[in-house]
Amino acid sequence: MKRALWGLGLGLALSGAWAQQVWKCEAEGKVVFSDKPCPQAGRPVAERSLRPNVVDAIKPEVVDAAMGRAAASAPAAAPSPGNACPGDGELRGMQTRANSTTLGDAERQFLQDEVRRVRQCRSGQGRYREADWDISREAQAAQTQIGERARQDARLRAEAMHSAADPDEGDRIARRRIAEERLARRQQQAVLRGQNPASTPLP
Repeated sequence: MKRALWGLGLGLALSGAWAQQVWKCEAEGKVVFSDKPCPQAGRPVAERSLRPNVVDAIKPEVVDAAMGRAAASAPAAAPSPGNACPGDGELRGMQTRANSTTLGDAERQFLQDEVRRVRQCRSGQGRYREADWDISREAQAAQTQIGERARQDARLRAEAMHSAADPDEGDRIARRRIAEERLARRQQQAVLRGQNPASTPLP
């Protein structure tokens, strides 16, 4: 009984899909199928020759191809989620702190870099999550704490996060560290030679 009902349903599906007359047309050396008579060379196609296998018969794209209709476009893929970036108010607060005269040079430079990274994020650069900016906020707050080591460790954690979220920024951070290491070596060598480290040129 179930087999009979299944066969009846399949037959109805096939008959509905192929009830309309189909024409095989030749246009510019190509063969196309249409539900309208061919404007040039062509002929109607016998219904029995149109029947594909059972599985393909119920696929909409098969019906569209046989009828000469453009296949329905696939649903558009969901857009990739955009960056999670700090808002206008937070950015203004970061700018104010980055210009504070109470900070040391390294701390001020870090906060200014964070302002630049926020702007890059808002322009679509990198792939940030909200949790990433929590790391940045902790590092920013640490720049006013006592203890140079703690401030430096916080900066390193934030820079590691930025390197993972934004490869371009990661390259910039790596190049800056190389330049800083070279400068430190030159200054150390100058001290050993009895020169003034402040007069040592940048690499």
